[in-house]
Amino acid sequence: MRIKISGIATSLVLALSISGCATQANKDPLEGFNRGVYKFNDTADKAVLKPIAGAYKAVLPSPIRTGVNNFFTNLGTFTSLINNILQLELGKAMDNAGRLVINSTIGIGGLIDVASMDGVPRHKADFGQTLGKWGVGSGAYLVLPFVGPSTIRDTAGLTVDTLYFDPIQYTNHVRIRNQLRMLSFVDLRSQYLPASDLVDDAALDPYIFMREAYLQRRDIAVHGKATQYDDFDDDDDDDETPAGQQ
Repeated sequence: MRIKISGIATSLVLALSISGCATQANKDPLEGFNRGVYKFNDTADKAVLKPIAGAYKAVLPSPIRTGVNNFFTNLGTFTSLINNILQLELGKAMDNAGRLVINSTIGIGGLIDVASMDGVPRHKADFGQTLGKWGVGSGAYLVLPFVGPSTIRDTAGLTVDTLYFDPIQYTNHVRIRNQLRMLSFVDLRSQYLPASDLVDDAALDPYIFMREAYLQRRDIAVHGKATQYDDFDDDDDDDETPAGQQ
């Protein structure tokens, strides 16, 4: 337990120390690097991930895919619950605790979303959001290999959530743990198949579209409304070659 608390504290210090890497006027100082990672993700997605997700969606019947999604959503509720408590959102924590108990028992380990049928709301939360709630700035926009859009703060938050708050991490068998993570990733990607095609068709520069959409969504998650990213200075982006969608 001491090691885990030490790891969380280290992530907090790291997030605090590097949250000032980007200025208010330029939230994407790493754009050159980010576009390179974005293109890598796009190539990997189109060559490998998207076909696998498409096959997963085509082969498995809808009820099975729904059960798989419900299972991983239920596991994610535990992560949200911990972050609700850390944010002192006790009402939301009670809702998520109720969902976790109901779906893990009556819902057969989360395969059936009984809580939603009963009208129990779900409140998503993560450690990146928790850091933001406690005043840690987002830092520079960052595109992560295979993961996609993030920020310095959210990357630190993702690390904490994955290593300490994700129930999958506590699976004793490494092989099973890796298989669960892979299945979760494929299931998530299969849900965004139509959306990825839409962005490809609609956005003049999918990189900018994804960046602004992500930053505004995260701003709303932390502050309840978009406050910081309404006015991006994209004058330098007009000459960029459009990148593909992840």
